[in-house]
Amino acid sequence: MNFDIIIIGSGPGGYVAAIRASQLGLKVGVVEKAEPGGICLNWGCIPTKSLLKSAQVYNNMVHSIEYGISVEGAIRPDFQKIIERSRNVAANMSKGIQYLFKKNKIEIIQGRGKLVDSGTVEVAATDGSVINISAPHIILATGARSKELPGLKQDGKKVIGYREALTLPEQPKSMIVVGSGAIGSELAFFYQTIGTKVTLVEYMPNIVPLEDEEVSKQLARSFKKAGMTVLTEATVESVELAGELCKAKIKTKKGEEYLEADVVFSAVGVSTNIEGVGLEEVGVQTEKGKILVDSVYKTNIQGIYAIGDIVHGPALAHVASAEGIVCVEAIAGKNPKPLNYSNIPSCIYTNPEVSSVGMTEKQTREAGFELKIGKFPFTASGKASAAGEKDGFVKLIFDAKTNELLGAHLIGYNVTEMIAELVLARETKINGHELIKIIHPHPTISEAIMESAAAAYGEVIHI
Repeated sequence: MNFDIIIIGSGPGGYVAAIRASQLGLKVGVVEKAEPGGICLNWGCIPTKSLLKSAQVYNNMVHSIEYGISVEGAIRPDFQKIIERSRNVAANMSKGIQYLFKKNKIEIIQGRGKLVDSGTVEVAATDGSVINISAPHIILATGARSKELPGLKQDGKKVIGYREALTLPEQPKSMIVVGSGAIGSELAFFYQTIGTKVTLVEYMPNIVPLEDEEVSKQLARSFKKAGMTVLTEATVESVELAGELCKAKIKTKKGEEYLEADVVFSAVGVSTNIEGVGLEEVGVQTEKGKILVDSVYKTNIQGIYAIGDIVHGPALAHVASAEGIVCVEAIAGKNPKPLNYSNIPSCIYTNPEVSSVGMTEKQTREAGFELKIGKFPFTASGKASAAGEKDGFVKLIFDAKTNELLGAHLIGYNVTEMIAELVLARETKINGHELIKIIHPHPTISEAIMESAAAAYGEVIHI
């Protein structure tokens, strides 16, 4: 079989690249060993958001009396049905990718792909058969998997990764979550909300350590208010079975302690899937577990490209998709604009939600900027008060000399839907004074952006 482009992997990088390549008139083949849509759609972003929605609905029902609504009888989560709904959502989305492939005349070759040379991919199918397919351009989009720490080996039952956390056969009474990045924090919030006693363990001084420190501290307060135990500057050194429970040895600032739980969920990050795809045989260069590429994702080998989690940059679905589009547009001779990696939004879908773009306050101060910082709390937002969601704030950081928006950090109700405005503001170089003058509808949560900008310049109205 011959193609113009072969893409190995159909996650948010691979499938988006495939569809864009087809739109540009190229014949595309996609090699996929599992379900179309990759980890994000089948085992990450989408099923996780389904679980979080179930938790949100349950939490709203538990607190319905606060909104003037009485509910008769016991309210309880049906764990199996929550999991089943999540898997159905993921399955339907995967079918949607198959539909898009068919619509765009993209051929799926089921099996594990491996580079033979710069123009050939060997595909080993699950039935044991092997075929070779060829193209002048091959894009690697093989993604990543759950990382394992030496003292935290996953057995899939008592010490689990994200796949098992999404499909446990029954709800655990207690859980230790190791790592407070997006995956760890979101699933810690989900399980705590539906009644599991969760202990969140983070090695760094603050949870969600890549976020602005004020945001991290606010999220920790919200988690603790919800009943979660949060341990920072702590390390799980080992886990052993104690009957039906896991006994975790944890090193903290105060010394060693032991915690018991039904399940330990390891969410300490991901490892790239670059083994067994033929990189060494073909001579593709790597560095620290990542494939080296240029601004249009070419490797050092002519005709071979790489995108997504396997290259340097944020391991985020929307980044992989954007990289895939740049890559295939470059292949098609479109001369695309390279991605601006300093303007990538980040979102965490806990309650309260977290979103951010640009530099943290600590980073701006370390870089020597003179700052104007505006912060608007949701306690002063009419829409947030009406929704009963007053935890959080919008924080904007400006260069005092140029009025450039250096960073935006949001925590609160629906803020993941608001961050795109600030990405656009940074991309189009809207300054602080201009942001104040952009009329935001009332009453909305997004008004907090205007108010936060105004606070930075001493013009805020509502606080």
